[in-house]
Amino acid sequence: MCVGETNGVDGTNGINGHFNSYKLGDFSIDEYRPIRVVCIGAGVSGIVAGIRFPQRVPNLDFTIYDKNAGIGGTWYSNKYPGLSCDIPCHTYQYVFEENTEWSAFYAPGDEIRQYLERVATKYKVNKYIKLQHELVGAYWEEDQGKWRLRIRRPSPDSTPENPQYEVFEDKADVLFTGIGLLARWNWPDIEGLKTFKGRMLHSAQWDVSDGHWEEGVKDWGEKRVGVIGVGSSALQIVPALQPRVKHVVNFVRGKTWLARPFLEEKTGELLGRDTRDNHKFTEEDKQRFRNPAFYRKFRHMLEQELNSIHASTLKGTKQQQEAREAFQQNMRERLAKKPWIADHLIPDFGVACRRLTPGPGYLEALCQDNVTFETTHIKRITETGIELVDGRHYDLDVIVCATGYDTSFQYPFPFVGQNGVTLQEKYKPHPRTYLALTVDGFPNWFQSFGANSGFGSGSLSAILEAQVVYAVQATLKLQRERYKSLVVKKEAVDNFDEYLEAYFPGTIYSEKCRSWYKAGKEEGRVVGLYPGSCLHYLRAITHPRWEDYEYQPLDPVRNRFYWLGDGQTYNEKTLTGDIYIRTSGAPEVFCSFPQLIASMSSIPWRKFETHAPLSPRPEA
Repeated sequence: MCVGETNGVDGTNGINGHFNSYKLGDFSIDEYRPIRVVCIGAGVSGIVAGIRFPQRVPNLDFTIYDKNAGIGGTWYSNKYPGLSCDIPCHTYQYVFEENTEWSAFYAPGDEIRQYLERVATKYKVNKYIKLQHELVGAYWEEDQGKWRLRIRRPSPDSTPENPQYEVFEDKADVLFTGIGLLARWNWPDIEGLKTFKGRMLHSAQWDVSDGHWEEGVKDWGEKRVGVIGVGSSALQIVPALQPRVKHVVNFVRGKTWLARPFLEEKTGELLGRDTRDNHKFTEEDKQRFRNPAFYRKFRHMLEQELNSIHASTLKGTKQQQEAREAFQQNMRERLAKKPWIADHLIPDFGVACRRLTPGPGYLEALCQDNVTFETTHIKRITETGIELVDGRHYDLDVIVCATGYDTSFQYPFPFVGQNGVTLQEKYKPHPRTYLALTVDGFPNWFQSFGANSGFGSGSLSAILEAQVVYAVQATLKLQRERYKSLVVKKEAVDNFDEYLEAYFPGTIYSEKCRSWYKAGKEEGRVVGLYPGSCLHYLRAITHPRWEDYEYQPLDPVRNRFYWLGDGQTYNEKTLTGDIYIRTSGAPEVFCSFPQLIASMSSIPWRKFETHAPLSPRPEA
């Protein structure tokens, strides 16, 4: 610039000799406005949200509401006999919080719940959680750019004998729901359900008033128990009850594949022992897991194998054919004592069309003398048992309905977005989302494990963590760039839906089989699964496409760079903390935004008591 030259046009700071009317903001670029985030659900997603939001979002007001009396989500709600993880538990844990002490390859439900409780305690998440607080209404307030939430909780005069409730309202700039896909259960639609005079139980609402489920069934030695269903829950309940009751009748309407126990041979190789039919870890195994190098190798092997089977979900692949042959042989071998069961149980549809599970002990339980495998359809439930369509009747003392969940994604409360449109209306005839994260017409709302966010292979926990991180990134964008709201464009939802519809016909999921993947139907729209692999999804959402969103500014200023503020940083303005950026052991360098945020610990809102690592995955 030459002497006498000035910024602007015609020699002044302005245009044509006039100062422009734009005024700088009275804030620093990193002097972030207060922002309130409410999370619904304190399960796997809610707990990691309770870590990542406070850790990464400055000037945050944060609350987690959960309707249950304890944390853990599905692992708190479900308490049925035999409840356990149906994938290797070392792949069903947070990537930043390894657990070398799992008791078994398929850890029992109580152990998973305790793991989640430990994580919540370690990272001080409990201070954000309000239990027995149920969301009963969510309403977008366009003028304020906030969600108005109606929350139901026990009133002060409520007692266990006489429960009383009150409803209050809360507001949130951002709403994150970790309600879960398998959280709303229903009784099966069977005639006479309420006429039964024995004990009627649902797998999702098991009565544990006597304590742990073993205590509740200790006097069932002479009882005749009917178990309705052949899904994941029934496959665990039948072998758990078989040795504890007089007789079990498993009423099975459909067919299902049972996988060979996942990674059994690989696990045996690494542990140096035969792990077939013995999925419990010894103290010697755990001692080896405590060696970081060995444990990294072990986990790497598990995840490598789980993520390598995606091709088997595609029609006509060699992997799909090999899986069918191997699983059929394995099932027939395990049913050798009652070979006729295999003819009724082994499907015609492809492997993984229904949710695939190894079902340890299920086929062996069916072969026991005190178990009946019944394939004739149920006509009705009577006062004393179950009558079949062919006229036969089973006298029963207990009926267990292991009949699954409501996977329609129709929430049982008002969820109202822009222009009064409800999510229930938006999800008819089926859910349509943007990358399984959000929906057009519902600003500042993100979800985990919603429609089209399940997977036929890979690690679900890693997916849930990534969905939380995406919501955190969106919240940071709202806050940093001073937007009142962001909402995904309808065009983006339409385009993702077009991709989804083109993907599934080439997969095994489109074959004719009744599955919660298709909302409990044999044919039709796949609503439960993402159109791609687990690793594909992680790649897809790691770098958000902000151009797929529409924005409303927080301030009545048209200039898109208003968020630059007064041209200085908080540290410069207040002369606190470092006024340069460095990395450990290096000269001054510029860092990524998360590193920048983490480095500025001198600012009061960045002080944390405990941190989970910022890196998304452990080192390989």
